[in-house]
Amino acid sequence: MNPLTPDGAPSGAGTGSGAAESGAAEFGAPESGAAVFVAASAVATETKATAPLLSASGLRVTFPGRRGAPAARAVDGVDLDIGRGEIVALVGESGCGKTTLARSLLGLVPPKAGTVTFAGEPLSYSSRALKAYRRRAQLVLQDPSGSLNPRHTVYDAVAEGLRIHGYGGDERAAVAEALARAGLRPPERFFLRYPHELSGGQRQRVVIAGALVLQPELIVADEPVASLDASVRGEILALLLRLRDELGLSALVVTHDLGLAWNIADRVAVMYLGRIVETGTVESVLTDPQHPYTRALLSVLPESEGAPVVLTGEPPDPARIPSGCRFHARCQVLASGEAAPVADRCRTEDLPVLPGGGTRDVACHWVREGAGAAGGG
Repeated sequence: MNPLTPDGAPSGAGTGSGAAESGAAEFGAPESGAAVFVAASAVATETKATAPLLSASGLRVTFPGRRGAPAARAVDGVDLDIGRGEIVALVGESGCGKTTLARSLLGLVPPKAGTVTFAGEPLSYSSRALKAYRRRAQLVLQDPSGSLNPRHTVYDAVAEGLRIHGYGGDERAAVAEALARAGLRPPERFFLRYPHELSGGQRQRVVIAGALVLQPELIVADEPVASLDASVRGEILALLLRLRDELGLSALVVTHDLGLAWNIADRVAVMYLGRIVETGTVESVLTDPQHPYTRALLSVLPESEGAPVVLTGEPPDPARIPSGCRFHARCQVLASGEAAPVADRCRTEDLPVLPGGGTRDVACHWVREGAGAAGGG
C-alpha cells in the first residue's frame, strides 16, 4: 500500500523571480513589476498543482419529514477534499449518509447549505453547467444489472454518454478504447452483446467503460464490487488502481467494506449519522483506529484480534440527532465507564466538523482528551 502524498511545491518560484529581475534590468523593463508578475504566476501554478480536485465545505443535505415531522439531516456538515490522482474511501454502516453525500458531490442532490467546488470552481446547478460537470465527474453504481438497459447492446451502452455530450470524434474508436481500458479485450467481441450474455464482472466492466469513455477526471463508485463474487472483486479493484496509475483518475469509493478500503484507498473518511467522525491515511486509520465507532467496525473483521464489539441498538433517527456526540448512545467506551471524565461532554457538547484535507483527525471527546490515544488501538 502506497498512500498518495501531496505533490511537493514547485522549487523554482524564488529562482524564477530572481531570473525575472535580472532579465528585466537587462532589457530595461520595470524591474519590480516583472518580479511581481512572475512571482504571482508561480504562486498561481503552485496553488493549482496542490489544490484538491473536488472539495466540499460545510455540506448539508436534508429531506423533508412526513406530516410535519422534522427534516431528516442525511448529511449534516461535511468537509471533504479529494486530490488529483487520489482515491478516498468513504466508509460507514448502511444509513449513515454515504450515498447521499456522494450524490450531492455529483450535483444529483442539491445541498441545503455548504459548497462543492471542482477544479477550484464552485459547482453551478444550472442544467447546462451540470451537463458539463458530469463529463468530468462520472458515477459507477453498485448493481451493474440495474445500471445497464437490457435492450441496449454493450456498444450502445458505452456510446450513450458520447451521444449525449455530442462527441465529434470517431465514436467506434472511443468505445473500443474504453472497453479495452476496462479489461474487455478484444473490444469488438463485446460490441453486439447484451447485458444478459455477460458475467457479473463483465457487466461491471461495461459500466466502468461507460464512465471512462468521456475521459473524466473523477469517478464516484458506490459499492463498486458489493454485488460481485469474491473471485471477481479483486479483478475490479486491480482495474480501478490501474486506471488511477495510467490516467491519473481521482476516485471516491463509497463502501461499508473496510477490507476494500484497505486494498484500494489512499485515505479513509469514516462517516456516522451524517457526519465524518474520523479521517486520515488508510494505514493510520485502519491500523490504529481512534474513534470508538471505527474500532467497532474493525473489530468484526475476521483478522481482528480480540472479541468483536457489538454495538447496542440502531443508529438514531437522522431527523432527531441526539445532542452532544452523535455516537454517545451506542458508544462502547462510554457504556463501559472508561470515558467517565468526559461523559457529560459526550452527552451535551457537540463536536466540530472535521477538516476535509489529508490530516489525521477524530471527532471524539474521549480521544481529544488523550485517553483514546493512551488506550491503545
